[in-house]
Amino acid sequence: MTATQTRAETTPQETGPGSPAISLQGIVKKFGDFTAVRSLDLDIGRGEFFSLLGPSGSGKTTVLRLIAGFETPSGGSVRLGGRDVTSSPPFDRSVNTVFQDYALFPHMSVFQNVEYGLKLRRLPKAQRRREVEQALETIRLPHVADRLPSQLSGGQRQRVALARALVLKPEVLLLDEPLGALDKQLREQMQIELKEIQRRVGITFVFVTHDQEEALTLSDRVAVFNEGVVEQIGTPEDLYERPATRFVASFLGTTNLIEGALAERLTGRPDLHSVRPEHIRLLPLDRQPAPGTHGVAATVREVVYTGPATRYAVETDDGEVLIALAGNDGPTPAATRGDRVRLEWDRRFTYAV
Repeated sequence: MTATQTRAETTPQETGPGSPAISLQGIVKKFGDFTAVRSLDLDIGRGEFFSLLGPSGSGKTTVLRLIAGFETPSGGSVRLGGRDVTSSPPFDRSVNTVFQDYALFPHMSVFQNVEYGLKLRRLPKAQRRREVEQALETIRLPHVADRLPSQLSGGQRQRVALARALVLKPEVLLLDEPLGALDKQLREQMQIELKEIQRRVGITFVFVTHDQEEALTLSDRVAVFNEGVVEQIGTPEDLYERPATRFVASFLGTTNLIEGALAERLTGRPDLHSVRPEHIRLLPLDRQPAPGTHGVAATVREVVYTGPATRYAVETDDGEVLIALAGNDGPTPAATRGDRVRLEWDRRFTYAV
């Protein structure tokens, strides 16, 4: 499924007048006999936080490099703000890129790193100072202006790299796995800060990641890539709750894929359906079904405590194994291994894939 084949909800959010910030039409990118991107059509609205999500080798970073001008498409066109830049070099595009390794000059102070691009543009010294100070205020690091990159934490270095890109006032900021080198706690903190910065500056962010939770946390919309093709584009809620393909359902978090005899018994159709574990409740086997629900008899096979929740692997009487997730907010677990239970969930949470 290409981007043009997804549902109506994939229309970019209009946050500014005129054409989209980025428009990719019929993009193909080949490296020898290998096709990295296949017939991609994609519009990204002005002011959107848009993520390109997928596993390694899915084509997402190649698309970012095509937007930046580091690669030239084998077919199709790239437009920025309505202007065709397909053959334009990177310096002739109003974009800037932030990389995972920060790419800061180790011998320069933070101030000098952020100022560097402005010096290349030969801006007056007083103006450079004002704009660097403003950029450091934006990332909330005015107090580190005189430090070297080696004197900063990983999160601080990442924010300085962001300031160096933002100070040039690009129309589009491209971010290539920018949080990949950070530990989990710092990464989660930086996700919040990055979203706050994007809202303050109001420019289009295009963010490449393989981390599903990160994409869902940060983005207005997400394009899910698989083997050079966009499987689905939509809001985080669209993608998670209403996946359009088996790949999207499986790649974005844990899901239960139901098909064949069990699917036909529950829904009247043997087609593939998806239901997320957190929507499934474990109830006593003799509990009468609630209106508007699906329910199956099952046996608990495994119970895994994960901290805030407990994961249950439950085998239905049809021989299918489903995963249920229950919050640990009660005094006792919902069930123990070997228990006979009734699995129940609202029919609205069973989606055809």
